[in-house]
Amino acid sequence: MNIKINFKNQVFSKASENSILFVDEKYNISSLRKLISGTEYSYILDLLKTEDIKKKIITFNINSKRKIILISLKKNLTNSDAENLGAKCYELLNKSKITEYTVNSDSINHKSNNFIGYFLHGIKLKSYKFEKYKTKKNKNEISIKVLGKNIPSQKEQIKFKAIEEGTFYARDLVSEPGNVLHPDEYAKRINSLRKLGLKINIYDDKKLKKLGMNTLLGVGQGSIRGSYLVTMEWNGLKNKSKPLAFVGKGVCFDTGGISLKPAKFMEDMTYDMAGSAVVVGLMKSLALRKAKINAVGVVGLVENMPGGNAQRPGDIVKSYSGKTVEILNTDAEGRLVLADALTFTEEKYNPKIIVDLATLTGAIIVSLGSEYAGLFSNNDKLSQQLIESGKNVEEKVWRMPLNKNYDKLIDSKNADMQNINYLGGAGSTTAAQFLQRFILNKTPWAHLDIAGMAFSKYGGALNSGGATGYGVRLLNKLIEDHYE
Repeated sequence: MNIKINFKNQVFSKASENSILFVDEKYNISSLRKLISGTEYSYILDLLKTEDIKKKIITFNINSKRKIILISLKKNLTNSDAENLGAKCYELLNKSKITEYTVNSDSINHKSNNFIGYFLHGIKLKSYKFEKYKTKKNKNEISIKVLGKNIPSQKEQIKFKAIEEGTFYARDLVSEPGNVLHPDEYAKRINSLRKLGLKINIYDDKKLKKLGMNTLLGVGQGSIRGSYLVTMEWNGLKNKSKPLAFVGKGVCFDTGGISLKPAKFMEDMTYDMAGSAVVVGLMKSLALRKAKINAVGVVGLVENMPGGNAQRPGDIVKSYSGKTVEILNTDAEGRLVLADALTFTEEKYNPKIIVDLATLTGAIIVSLGSEYAGLFSNNDKLSQQLIESGKNVEEKVWRMPLNKNYDKLIDSKNADMQNINYLGGAGSTTAAQFLQRFILNKTPWAHLDIAGMAFSKYGGALNSGGATGYGVRLLNKLIEDHYE
């Protein structure tokens, strides 16, 4: 169901509306005397004697036309707690045949900063569904009217909406099938974001060849589709301060190339562009909320296909940085795309920080499952900022090691380096160690391996299964708390 939310700064009445009200964690409803009728108050008070008050949400059917939902709020409520309550509330609303509700913000007797804003944010995030290609779509809409004084300010409403739209845009991109969202189409979609005030530059095969981006081009040369590097600039400050840079892997479909993947689950490789989708979604969010920051997003868009012109195992290519790479496995392609993108971003924009995101290795799923993204970084301060921001929005990261001792695993006899560790082990770390070699000027850099986080087959707290948009909210929080 779609969600429509309207804010009304008016007094809540005891009308026969379906109401969402808030109480303390012990379900003390004395504060609701002014908000519901005496008969309803007595009815709910009596029924609470038989209810399990450990539940966070209890529903009461007053009659065939009126439902009251009570949501308990614990004392030390975080913003994430509020979002999770909203998500749980959406699940309940989605199962009901009732489609119109009134949230009474005046029932909140709680010292929580903008609880209602985060609560509604959770409802919206959980409500997302990708039904573009279903012939029978669920056209029902849940309408929520929010009354009272404890509603988010106009500025906060804009911020929440911008983050939601950025997250949903990332989810949409990841959910698209490979036959629709190939690199040519992807570049066009990014270009359409110009209307939001983003400065977009698209580097096609011809321009990339001229620049010497051969590690990126090598990945895509087996495909009939083009390969691209796309930059998105947001200048939210009048001064020319150094931008924050975000770089994403955009492998629109990954067959593995000549090092062909097994057929089982290969359909999941349409999600191999999730890192780039996060960067695009983030840049859309920053533009929509007019973020007071200078930022640049850079994505490498390719399709990794076998073919008569495909890159071969054993090929040696020269990267944009000038360093040479021996390709031992064409399925270790994401790092090749990022290698050129990272050096280009650092050289062209001289950013304060660089954060790259990629569904880079299956090894990170073995290490961390679907609970944490792997964080690799050359900078302790940036790492700590990402860890804190991740905790605040429940998009968690776990720092993994980088060390010069791993270099011997990717040194090549025939070139400056090889693109895989043939000895086995430390798959995620050697991939990150490879990327670090393309940060030439010691810019604070962090790599997020989101292979376990970009897609959820069983759903999470704030998504209903499928593409998660993981990373958009994390990076928004990083910017908001530490750089804006």
